[in-house]
Amino acid sequence: PLDPGITLNEAFSKKSELYNLYKNDEDVKKLIDISKKLEGVNRNVGKHAGGVVISPTKITDFCPLYCDENGNNPVTQFDKNDIEYVGLLKFDFLGLRTLTTISCTVDMINSKLLLNKKEININSISLDDQKCFDLLKACKTTAIFQLESHGMKDLIKRLKPDCFEDIIALLALFRPGPLQSGMVDNFINRKHGYEKIAYPDHKWQHILLKPVLESTYGIILYQEQVMKIAQILAGYTLGKADILRRAMSSKNLKDMAKQRKVFLEGSQKNGINMKLAIKIFDLLEKFAGYGFNKSHSVAYALVSYQTLWLKTYYPAEFIASTMNSDIDNIEKIIVLVHETFNMKLKIISPNINLSKYEFYVDNFNNIIYGLGAIKGIGENSIKSIIEERDKNGYFYDLFDFCTRCDPNKINRRILEKLIMSGSFDSINEDRNYLLNLIENAIKISKEHMRIKNNRQASLFGSFKDELNIIKKNHLFESSYCKQDQLQNEYQVLGFYLTGHPISQYKKELKYYINNLKNSELKLINKEKITLGVVVSIKVKTTKNNNKIAILILDNYTRRSEIVIFKKVFNLFEHLIQLNEILIVKGIIESNKNSKIIACDIMNLTLAREKYVKKLIIIFTKNKDKFFLEKLYQLLEKQDKGNILIDFDTIKCSFIGSDNVKLKFC
Repeated sequence: PLDPGITLNEAFSKKSELYNLYKNDEDVKKLIDISKKLEGVNRNVGKHAGGVVISPTKITDFCPLYCDENGNNPVTQFDKNDIEYVGLLKFDFLGLRTLTTISCTVDMINSKLLLNKKEININSISLDDQKCFDLLKACKTTAIFQLESHGMKDLIKRLKPDCFEDIIALLALFRPGPLQSGMVDNFINRKHGYEKIAYPDHKWQHILLKPVLESTYGIILYQEQVMKIAQILAGYTLGKADILRRAMSSKNLKDMAKQRKVFLEGSQKNGINMKLAIKIFDLLEKFAGYGFNKSHSVAYALVSYQTLWLKTYYPAEFIASTMNSDIDNIEKIIVLVHETFNMKLKIISPNINLSKYEFYVDNFNNIIYGLGAIKGIGENSIKSIIEERDKNGYFYDLFDFCTRCDPNKINRRILEKLIMSGSFDSINEDRNYLLNLIENAIKISKEHMRIKNNRQASLFGSFKDELNIIKKNHLFESSYCKQDQLQNEYQVLGFYLTGHPISQYKKELKYYINNLKNSELKLINKEKITLGVVVSIKVKTTKNNNKIAILILDNYTRRSEIVIFKKVFNLFEHLIQLNEILIVKGIIESNKNSKIIACDIMNLTLAREKYVKKLIIIFTKNKDKFFLEKLYQLLEKQDKGNILIDFDTIKCSFIGSDNVKLKFC
């Protein structure tokens, strides 16, 4: 069962699939018998990420410590409960990278707004901005703090939050307890009027509880609500109410029995019906196990809303700042780049004359790609390039770049990565030509440095004249290949930025997808058709010697994880290759929209054989008789197939190097 915290015995009591495996599979039975002995035993010592313990004297006067093998990083041997029991003060410090992202976004915005003297103050924004909630309800929450997971997007779709209080509730509801208890369904149904609101239950409610529970539609969601109810009905002080809260959170049966007695006695003194008081306490006890600290949820909700507001009104600056916070994490950068495509934001490729180390937004609202996000180029190398550019102006060619930059910081490997990433495209778009030029550029750079260091006079009058003569001696032809350029780009950026391998097949692939959707194999619930180029392959062998594969398909705007099990793998193993364009039909796994279990796989060749009835060869320029005869001879040699071939000529001013176009239909 998908219940976090469930024990093996509890799983067996539900007659689950695990139970059936245990009864019928000897290997599983042996594994679970061993697991039962280990269940509940501490696996290892854990350390709180931001927990600090404060004591009035030496901490060893109160509890034992342990440290790492070098004697560093002392940690208490007591856990959080024992620390409190011996009277020590424990603080949990939580650092959020998102706060830095917000600050950097605001700085980036204000640096541009300074000209108009209209700076923004993120702490004074309206918390009921309808545009923000429209973006939220549309589930466009990628990069929004705490709201970007698939599960959270599904909850947002159902809840349709339309006020700040709903965001607070979202964060409190999206936890295992509320999700599994049915509380979330009740909350949503009450919000949208499908279920009548009660305070808190239809059979057991009290009018005094309405002000406490109104914001959560009568659902006891927050620990503070438990404390307030105890104050109103049973006359608790704030201090005693907090003791009740802690007893409920820890599920301490002894403490709960004491609190029940105090609650009932207090309620009786306040004239509350005893039967009602008992039922209310039972409800408090039930809901408090799932209750969340509202102050914590409010603090998080404010950060979530601020990122939502920035994405709504300043999307380019927000995405650029978010990229900067994850500049060393290529997987996060890929997600954010795909988000820029979905948001119709323009992202400018790395540019040796425009880019900085980090991402930034130019005056035309374009995101300029940060050189720091190129794989394998260190920060010191990039900073030396930018310092030289700021000091002496733009670079006008590769030779100029190499002679001006420090050769100790810019070597062959870095030059290759800069060229492959497109950083020199503004100087020369032929990346293959520049790659072939590296050797000569480095030689010239070294010669230039030697002359400069030795303060020798040039035979030709100046370094610039000499450079021009050397350049003329190193001119050569270059063969341009778009697909090779894209693969090199993918290698250093981790994704395709200036184009995509499937772009030239876009219309053709759309035709196949439509045929698949209209075929006899109608899509049912959770079935999906996706396509893309294979950018990652992992093949695993099970203990039964069966092979399964996990592919990542990239289609320019998103990535999908494809899981291929034994039966499908054996059928289509020959198609599973890097850089292959595949069309996959499969089943969406659970709520993970980007993970698909493959049922059927085709590449372009198979799709053409299955769906193409005619191939039209279009001549975009006039052809002589010799060309047509050669083409006829070529086709005549081919084996006869089932696809009719038509020739067509069109009169148009065709721009480009291609003289012939193909059309599949």
